[in-house]
Parts: sequence; C-alpha cells; structure tokens
Amino acid sequence: MERIKAIGLTPGAATTLKDMPADLRIGPASQLLKANWTRGGNLLVIGAIGAVTRLIAPLVQDKHSDPAVVVMDARGEHVVPLLGGHSAGAEQLARDLAAALGSRAVLTGDASTQGRLALDAFGEAWGWKRGGEASAWHQLMQSQAMEQPLSLTQQSGTTLWSTSAGSQRLHHRDGSHQSPALSIGAKTDAAACRWHPPTLWIGIGCERNTSLGLVERAVASALAQASLAREAVAGISSIDVKANEPALIRLSEQHEWPFRLHCASSLAAVAVPTPSEVVKAEMGTASVAEAAALLAAGDGAQLRHPKQILHADPGEQGAVTVAIAEASQAFAPQRGELHLIGSGPGALDLLTPDARQALSRCVSWVGYGLYLDLLEPLRRHDQVRVDGQLTRERDRCQQALEMAREGTKVALVSSGDSGIYGMAGLALELWMDLPESHRPLFQVHPGLSALQLAAAKAGAPLMHDFCTISLSDRLTPWEVIERRLHAAAEGDFVVALYNPRSKGRDWQLQRAIEILLKDRPATTPVVMARQLGRREENVSLFQLANLQPEDVDMLTVLVVGNSSSRVMGGRMVTPRGYPGAALS
Repeated sequence: MERIKAIGLTPGAATTLKDMPADLRIGPASQLLKANWTRGGNLLVIGAIGAVTRLIAPLVQDKHSDPAVVVMDARGEHVVPLLGGHSAGAEQLARDLAAALGSRAVLTGDASTQGRLALDAFGEAWGWKRGGEASAWHQLMQSQAMEQPLSLTQQSGTTLWSTSAGSQRLHHRDGSHQSPALSIGAKTDAAACRWHPPTLWIGIGCERNTSLGLVERAVASALAQASLAREAVAGISSIDVKANEPALIRLSEQHEWPFRLHCASSLAAVAVPTPSEVVKAEMGTASVAEAAALLAAGDGAQLRHPKQILHADPGEQGAVTVAIAEASQAFAPQRGELHLIGSGPGALDLLTPDARQALSRCVSWVGYGLYLDLLEPLRRHDQVRVDGQLTRERDRCQQALEMAREGTKVALVSSGDSGIYGMAGLALELWMDLPESHRPLFQVHPGLSALQLAAAKAGAPLMHDFCTISLSDRLTPWEVIERRLHAAAEGDFVVALYNPRSKGRDWQLQRAIEILLKDRPATTPVVMARQLGRREENVSLFQLANLQPEDVDMLTVLVVGNSSSRVMGGRMVTPRGYPGAALS
C-alpha cells in the first residue's frame, strides 16, 4: 500500500492535537480536497459519507480523471470506496486498508457484489495497461452489468486470469473471427476496449545527438503504421555504443521503458529482413534497429514492424531508424511484485494483518495445494491460485518470479513463517541472480511459526536460549545435522525439531533422540505438536526417553527442553535463569 504523502485537518480537528507536525496541512475540508484533487491520486477521508459526498460533488469530472476517494469512519471499522472504485483503484485501496486495520471494506460495485471480473480494472494487477475510448469502456461495463455475452480475443499476455472464478461469469466467447468487444494484446485495431500486456520491444538506431523530438516522432509513427499500442511497449533497445545517447536515455526515463543494449557481434548474428552494408561498415553489424528489437524480445520474437528511417524536420537534428518486435512473454518487472507470505500454522485467525494485506493485493497465489486450501476462504473471485507439488520448491519460486517479472502481483505462500524453513531464502537467491533491471518488488511478510504456536500451546518452553534444527537431509548432509545436534545438546539449548520424520526418513529422529540424551536427562520434557492451528491439532507432553518416533510425522514439530525445563500442571516451562541465578 502506498505511503501517506500528506495529512490535512480542519481547523477544529487540529486544535485537538498536542504536538503539531510541521508538515500538517490545515484548512477547510473543501479547500483541502480541492488542493489534493489530482488524477491518479488517492484521497482517504475520515468522516461521514454524506458530508464527504457533498464536499466532493463540485470537483467530480469523470471516472477517468477523478482520483480514488475512500471514506473511513473515525473508529476505522468500515472503509468505503466512494469514487474511482475500478479506474482509480479505490476498491483495492479499501481492501488494503481493511486488511491492515482489521476492519471491513464495504464494496457496493456491481463486479464486487456479483462476483464478476471488473473488465475495466482487472488487467492492472497482471501488469497490463488499458487502451480505448472512455465511451467504449462505459458501454462495455453496461453490457457486463446486464450479463450480455462478451466477445473477447487474446493474442498475448498470460491466460491465467481466465482460471479465476470471476472470469467464469463473463459468458465470453472467442472473438477472433469477428469484431470483439474486448481484446488482450498489442494491437490497437483489435477492439474498441483493450488491455495491452507489455510485449513490444522498440529497436532504435540513430545519429549522434539526434533530437528527442525526432526519436519520439519516429517511435509514434512506427507504432501507428503497425497499429500497435504505445501501452504495449516493454522497452527500447540499441547497440552498446548508444549507451550514452541523450535522446535514448531521456526517452527511456520519460516513459519508464527499460533500455537494453547489445554489442555489435551479438547484433550481427541476428537474421533480419533488411540488412545494410552501410550500417555494417560503420557499426560492425548490418542491423541495429531490427536486430536490437529481436534480441531484446528474446526467443520466439516476431518482427512486427521492419525498420523505418526518419530524418530531421526543420528545428530538429539527426536521423533515426526504428523497428518493432514482439516478445512471446510480457516484461514489466517495474510493475510486478513478489510477496513472500507466511500463512502461519493454518488457522485464518492466526494470519497476520500484514500477510492478509499482501494476499489481498496479489492477483495470483502460488503455493503447495494444502497451504492454499487453508487460505481459500480469503480468495476473491478475481484472484487465481497456482498449485505446486510439495518437493518442487525451486520450480514454484521460479514460476512466481517469472510471473512477477511480467508485471503481475504475486503471492508465494509458505506455511508458518516463509523465512523459517520456508520459500523466502530460495526466492530471494533467485531474485538476486537477476540483473537489477529485471527485479520486481520483493517483500517478505512474516507469519506465526509452528515453533511459536507450539510453545504457546504448551506453556512457556522458550524462555531461555533456543535453536531450531531440521532433521530433513534432503538439502543438508546428515553429517552436518548431527554436528548441529551435538552442539545444541552440549550447549544446553532448548531445541525445536522441524521435519522430524517422514515415510522416507524414518530413522533420523531416533538418532537425534540418542544424541540429545547424551547431554540431558531422560526426564527432559518434550512438546509434541501436530497439525497446529488446524481442526486436527494435538499438543502433548512427553519425556525425551519415552518419545516414540513412530508417533511423529512431517506435520509435527517437537520442542525439547533444556536441563532446567520442567512440567507442572500440564504446562512446560523453561526458567529464564539457571539455578542460583537471580533476575536483577
């Protein structure tokens, strides 16, 4: 969720503050709203809906110009998107606020209440940009509200959106052989209403110090001639000697288009339809624009517009060559987000507000099926799930990261805390292996770990130094695990054992018990916690020597006390100090 950029109070409300922030804006509500009424902005107003409605009435223009206006009561119990629900993102902002505050988002829009995809908004979460006239979109949304059949065609971008529950209510049919009402792709003439995945790469070659205006004109001309949308542009590309070309740098910055560069030998190896011996003599490659566009677009790229040369008009300088290629995969990491979600032990009431907010924000949830099943009650009709196998963690991380690089907002779900034997480390390693310009936003959202819940259910066994050790030798050699067990036993740590036993690993737990018994008494208390946070939850106390490995499985976590841990009244406690120590 975006950070607050400014806070405004009416003069009466400001008098209630003891310490006045230096950047606080004070004035009549009507003036504060008018001063901050900006296209693409977000306004959160605390007050009565009726009063806010009257205040903003003179400012309202149209749904494509107005900001998102969200109203919240003074207690923060209800959050209402009042204006710009789809087009300005007010509904999602309300969901984010509600998740963060533990309050309720009151959504009254047709798509939300009827469980449909909001056709004029759903593409944003996938990293797409919208094209088409406002009047056409208005007509499309009216047709959707009347549940009329939708003619739709898709040429590019992920098709995962069509697996959402909301898409099943679209009554859509293939529109490839007729004039569709909605298209998903790069073309501007495909439909009146369009979503544009970022798949186009513009190759550019130019004389030194060519005017920015000339480059802009050449790009616009090439896109128009090919009936391709500027909104579908993923980035620009050229030869490496143009790395410091002022016009190309400014073009990249102004449109937030990545700027990819290639050496002459790489460009020379690309087959192009219109090579030039003149260019080869000067640059060391027979093609700059076409080859750069194809190289940037990657495997499976198709040249959508061959090179076009434009020369300077009066007042301009230089000459520029432009070509356009389309990639088989979208690319917009600057729009994408990868959120590592710790879903906790399983019960929804143990999910942190931070994790709830991130789940609400993400349109695609990736994870092992069992973990996604536990979160299923929270999944909206516009969100999709991508189930993975239990032992294919790297594949899930790679898939989630690729989706985020396309511009999608993705949640990668682990049970417990994703940073404790979860997916966060592996996902972060893969993210760090990417070039900086290829990295989407990456954020880890902590969850309640099995260790913490097991301790809470059993009493207070973690009141002194403790450690966690996984007994799975799938990724760690058993020799290393044994050294850690010996060290934990000799150091008299409370030890939490994760992944204690499975069908394919049925001897390691017995060996761990033997090692721990060498340095602590047979009567050492042990917490056995199974299926924590779920309907089948069971928490029991045992003595270390009496622990039976066959009663333990992968859904169990064990907490082994230290030499001072004890049980009384069915509760286990580890004192904060050893015998003879006194708290100061």
